[in-house]
Amino acid sequence: MGGMDGQGTDVVVAAGIAVAVRRSARARRITLRVSRADHAVTLTLPARLPQAEGLAFLRAREGWLRRALDALPPPALVVAGAIVPVGGEGLAVTPAAVRAPRVAAGALLVPSGRPPGASVEAFLKHSARADLARACDRHAAALGRRFTAITLRDTRSRWGSCTHDGRLMFSWRLAMAPAAVLDYVAAHEVAHLAHMDHSPAFWAAVGRLMPDYAERRAWLRQHGGGLQSWRFRAPTPASAPAQG
Repeated sequence: MGGMDGQGTDVVVAAGIAVAVRRSARARRITLRVSRADHAVTLTLPARLPQAEGLAFLRAREGWLRRALDALPPPALVVAGAIVPVGGEGLAVTPAAVRAPRVAAGALLVPSGRPPGASVEAFLKHSARADLARACDRHAAALGRRFTAITLRDTRSRWGSCTHDGRLMFSWRLAMAPAAVLDYVAAHEVAHLAHMDHSPAFWAAVGRLMPDYAERRAWLRQHGGGLQSWRFRAPTPASAPAQG
């Protein structure tokens, strides 16, 4: 989905669900998106499309919208005792007398007296940066290309991206996925250094870097929503998602 043009956001209700209606100067068609991160629903309309057409599109898809929301994993809050995926392995969040989070005997030890969610988030960001840097270095060398920077974000709609000047961006939630899946996303974005599209040539480059990428891609499609469902701090009333 393209960026918004800043004309404001309306909220309508469809099938008892709050839907944000936005207009985009770059949109060429109507899109309806359900966020895996916070279950927010957004209807994006081209700038000059009559709003009545957009609302008719939404009404026609109310059944799909309800099914899409029902299929999303329920939000899970990182608290003491929660089993959080780290590198694809479930670890129990355990407050302990440690100065920084670390893995020990099937547990993720976090400093006592601090919010567990903040400690776990910091641990995942640190792990993601280290693992992605190693993976990108390896794949870029194999492809004979260079990247200029790696940045981490908590993205909702994509796991990674690559700019024309060689900057790679990744979701730090990849640290929660199996190492092979993180490695695939790194290979995918590094391949964009050679092909800024999803052409056959691009997928051939991904295949050279990782012949079994299809299996890893399928894992992310199937389980990525579960990684997005984790919350690292309790929502406040002002930020809690609308309920249908």
